[in-house]
Amino acid sequence: MPTQLFVNLPVRDLDRSVAFFKGLGYTFNPQFTDENATCMVLGENNFVMLLVEKFFQTFTPKPVADAHRATEVLLCVSAESREAVDALVRKAVAGGATTPRPPKDYGFMYQHGYQDLDGHLWEVMYMDPAAVPAHACAETAEA
Repeated sequence: MPTQLFVNLPVRDLDRSVAFFKGLGYTFNPQFTDENATCMVLGENNFVMLLVEKFFQTFTPKPVADAHRATEVLLCVSAESREAVDALVRKAVAGGATTPRPPKDYGFMYQHGYQDLDGHLWEVMYMDPAAVPAHACAETAEA
């Protein structure tokens, strides 16, 4: 069985968050959905659990971060093209998201992103594998 990734995110209004992400084209697994949580399917083995803040708090002894004031995680999803990156960000903004930064073009990689309704930062990127330089991480950090 391949490794699966489940990212857990606190949300204030589950129905509002589900409507927002459905508007971006994501689907949800009803097996893992109730009034406290839902499982958003990002890909074959990648999922985001959207958990109502009060329920999320039961999983950690630490306070839940207010993602509008502090960054607790940067989520990055890939897209099939530069145009698909921009299209997803446009859909997010139309659904109520904001764009915290302008798009960045590193030549081999293009990225843009949005801040969702609960303040979580989502980066959307397209990367041309044939054009990736030997030290890609250092080059993107310097830009």
